[in-house]
Amino acid sequence: MEVLLALAIFVALVVFVSGPLRHRPREVEEMDAGLADLEARKQAKYAEIRDARLDHAAGKLSDEDFERQDAELRGEAVAILKQLDGVDKPAESGG
Repeated sequence: MEVLLALAIFVALVVFVSGPLRHRPREVEEMDAGLADLEARKQAKYAEIRDARLDHAAGKLSDEDFERQDAELRGEAVAILKQLDGVDKPAESGG
């Protein structure tokens, strides 16, 4: 009987202590989803830049069109990277 009581207390303690480890806060899940979205957008933008380079090399884009499109795509990629940098860095506290 004492063994069963001790086992029940042990199981209850394990469940209580491991609770926070088993359930992630909603903010962390939302941040992970946002990070995954930004990573997907970054990869898609890199693919667009590669496609533009290939189109230029194949003669499908003139030099002027390529330069304009490349600058636009790279600017968008930089904006995404800045967003990623903001997500990756934890809020710095002063003091």
